[in-house]
Amino acid sequence: MSTYAYVAPTSIDEVLSVLANAAGNGERTQLLAGGTDVIVQMRSFDNEPRLLVDVKHLAETNEVNIGDEEIFIGAAIPSGVLNESDELKSLLPGLLESADLIGSTQIQGRASIGGNLCNSSPAGDTIPALIANSAVCVIATRSGNREVPVEDFLTGVGTNCMSAEEFLVGMKIRRPPPRTGDAYLRFIPRTEMDIAVAGAGVSVTFDGDGVCTRARVSIGAVAPTALLVPEAAQALVGTKVDDGDLRAAEAACSEAASPITDKRGTVEYRRHVVGVLCRRAGAIAKERALS
Repeated sequence: MSTYAYVAPTSIDEVLSVLANAAGNGERTQLLAGGTDVIVQMRSFDNEPRLLVDVKHLAETNEVNIGDEEIFIGAAIPSGVLNESDELKSLLPGLLESADLIGSTQIQGRASIGGNLCNSSPAGDTIPALIANSAVCVIATRSGNREVPVEDFLTGVGTNCMSAEEFLVGMKIRRPPPRTGDAYLRFIPRTEMDIAVAGAGVSVTFDGDGVCTRARVSIGAVAPTALLVPEAAQALVGTKVDDGDLRAAEAACSEAASPITDKRGTVEYRRHVVGVLCRRAGAIAKERALS
């Protein structure tokens, strides 16, 4: 029978001490923010012994701060809580919509954006939305916090850049300037509660003349990690993001994708769909930015 241990530290230093001691003893640890992925994994394919380290009791991981220049979202904040913030919905509608796609209402009462990111699934819905919004991971280490852009945080299927002695405190996002909009779209075979066959997140900013001055495009579920697609952004910057410009971004996303064929879709299908999602998400982001 597998054996598990559980601790619930109340400070960053205490978490780091627990992780360091476990690493020194060769003990496996797993962080618990919402737990919706961890519990499923433990009941199915990964029931090896481990120490569960619950970070839901830290003030920092439960913080949501909407500042004049920056937004901070703690790693343990449930998406259901975030969706109650009208200000966040106004500033980052695409990101909150991506979180709202994960599971049922009951799941969203526990599941967190931070947990979705640390699970590091190629099909994680919030990850392309975070990348599109230039989110930066705040990672606690023994020598102080370090910051890593979300697109560099991911290293492979189910893996990320953190060592066994580090953990995610939260994500920082620059407060969107005026005339900025974001959107995230995914395709799933069912109407709800499924993982993405393909997903795309887009953020665009316009000047007073309606010309795009900044763009970020990210795609998910079509490579080992979610990808930032600079070529798609370049297709939009300096334009009015009309249909032809969006189709150029669509082509760039399809070209950047490196999906696999499985029972949920072929390589060709996924490449086509992710481009279409980019085009449609870009149109939504534009409408939000200029409305």
